[in-house]
Amino acid sequence: MGARVSGPCFGIATAPSQVGYGDILRVWREADTIPEIEHAWLYDHLMPIFGDPNGPTFEGWTLLSALAAQTERLRLGLLVTSNRFRPPAMLAKIAATVDIVSGGRLDFGIGAGSRPGHPVARREYEAHGLPFHDSAHAVGSLAEACTVIRRLWTEAEPFDFDGSYLHLRGAFCNPKPVQRPHPPIMIGGRSSATLRVVAEHADLWNFPGGDIDDAVRRGALLDRFCAEIGRDPATITRSLVLPVSYGHPGTTRDAIAKSIDAGFPYIVLSLSAPYPENVARWVADELINKSA
Repeated sequence: MGARVSGPCFGIATAPSQVGYGDILRVWREADTIPEIEHAWLYDHLMPIFGDPNGPTFEGWTLLSALAAQTERLRLGLLVTSNRFRPPAMLAKIAATVDIVSGGRLDFGIGAGSRPGHPVARREYEAHGLPFHDSAHAVGSLAEACTVIRRLWTEAEPFDFDGSYLHLRGAFCNPKPVQRPHPPIMIGGRSSATLRVVAEHADLWNFPGGDIDDAVRRGALLDRFCAEIGRDPATITRSLVLPVSYGHPGTTRDAIAKSIDAGFPYIVLSLSAPYPENVARWVADELINKSA
């Protein structure tokens, strides 16, 4: 499957926090055997953003590579990578490695990182000695990161790059990703500044949160930004994350229907831990098939 989808396309998300590796692995292995589930996602935080603030949280890309090696069919990614956590050229190398490990199944999710006013997320930057710049810096550096990462994946010779935020000498990525010309790029975010980056760089756009009416408004703004640069907005697949209610599946099915009707056919169903036994089969039977 490429980035473009003609009809509804369903996946799952398992936040790698407050849960064990074996639990996530069980769910992903099961989902890998169920064709109705086409993609699976982790998130990118270094410390918990829910539950026990000192609870376990796995590093996303390392865990993703392990899961890539343990699955065969699912497309997979981080929803979405914080561009603040890793230098973009290093991130391009990490992602190329995961694409190779997975046999060409990576969907590359990236975003500007947590908002400055989100103290629960902000503490992870301070705890790991990572700089936390303002939103303008975060979005500007995201645009340069997307440019550099795509070039590293596609250009056959080393290159220099001098931007406002990034400065590289002899930048080069070998081996390249399996996918040609490169893995699909999913950018997550809702701010106007981020949507301009989406219009220029993204194959998929993920709207964070479940406010579908706001997603539609933001989608209209994205359409306008695409028109300004001469891009067909239909070339960007629209994505939403929806929380799964194990006890009230009808509520989730209603949200799925509303999302699809609103023009967001790429649905990521977020599973909360503890994961019930055979949860992936339940998702297919109770949510996906009954929404067809």
